[in-house]
Amino acid sequence: MTWPPAPLDPDELAGVVRPFGASRMLPARAYTSAEVLGWEHRHLFAGTWSCLGRLAELPAQRGATVGDVPVLLTRTGDEVRAFANTCRHRGHELLPDGGSADGRVVVCPYHGWVYTVDGALAAAPRFRDVPGFDPAEHGLVPLPARVWHGWVFVNATGDAPPFEEYAGALTELVAPYAPDRLTLAARHSYEVRANWKLLHENYQECYHCPRIHPELCAVSPPDSGDNYDLPGAWVGGSMDLRDGMATMSVDGRSGGVPLPGVDQRRVRYLALLPDLLLSLHPDYVMTHRMRPVAPDRTRVECSWLMPGGVADPTYAVEFWDRTNRQDWAACESVQRGLASPHFRPGPFAPNEDAVHQWVTLVGRAYRGDPPWAGG
Repeated sequence: MTWPPAPLDPDELAGVVRPFGASRMLPARAYTSAEVLGWEHRHLFAGTWSCLGRLAELPAQRGATVGDVPVLLTRTGDEVRAFANTCRHRGHELLPDGGSADGRVVVCPYHGWVYTVDGALAAAPRFRDVPGFDPAEHGLVPLPARVWHGWVFVNATGDAPPFEEYAGALTELVAPYAPDRLTLAARHSYEVRANWKLLHENYQECYHCPRIHPELCAVSPPDSGDNYDLPGAWVGGSMDLRDGMATMSVDGRSGGVPLPGVDQRRVRYLALLPDLLLSLHPDYVMTHRMRPVAPDRTRVECSWLMPGGVADPTYAVEFWDRTNRQDWAACESVQRGLASPHFRPGPFAPNEDAVHQWVTLVGRAYRGDPPWAGG
């Protein structure tokens, strides 16, 4: 399978996919063009596996937009189904983006067609006596959905590979933290005036940490850790905690409880294309779920997951809210710099190999190779 190429100069992309040490960053249009973002919505978001939140927070029915494709989710217990959010009569949305319902059936608000939660057409007013009308031919269009470690993922175009293949080795790395058994302790929402890919790139390196993250550097050496090179459409690595530090907090102390069976001296930072960042700590899991709304604007939902019974998550929330805002300010400055007519894609520093992995993944996708296609 191949994708149509993104609306970018092929010569500029040739420099992006070169080996580490010889490659360059993405061209400015990748971050500033509405046409490029439209391509990303269809292919990098709708065409892969997008995260739509936590299973524990999903109502019986929810409308969502994945990239540029309206999707309807239905939930029965721990079972989640996804469908094209378009009535088989005249195409009306069954629920608006972000809308929810608790009924046992799905009712189109336009003409009252009724569907079961498994997508079958149950009733079509005034069609009972229409010759040749077969309800079995007018069920909702099903889409692939998967619950993974407590998060719900959907492939809105219906043609991505199985989620297990897409996530690859990431599944095993996340498993010891058992995020599906953790509870939501806190959540912050941000609107960042920067392209969504800049947030990913910033997340993949600590080259910038000594300049803008004094609190982070006090508890974790910015030059510590390693980056992974394992199967799946993701990029990530780890960093160490300094001696005497229990977790990532302002003073390095934990106000929670250690997660059993995980490395107590290391923090993992993992990014699953396109929209989920996972920060795995000795005592909590933090996620950033991203939704691009314009070439220069991204909505970010930051969630802290902890074992039940933790009374006060402030120690982790305060640290990362401060760090997030430092990062967002840097990304917004980069976005303004990318708008300059004088910008030219720069090289990667020796410790930006994970950024190179991320940019290569995106650059190959722009040239028509889906992120699961390999090198």
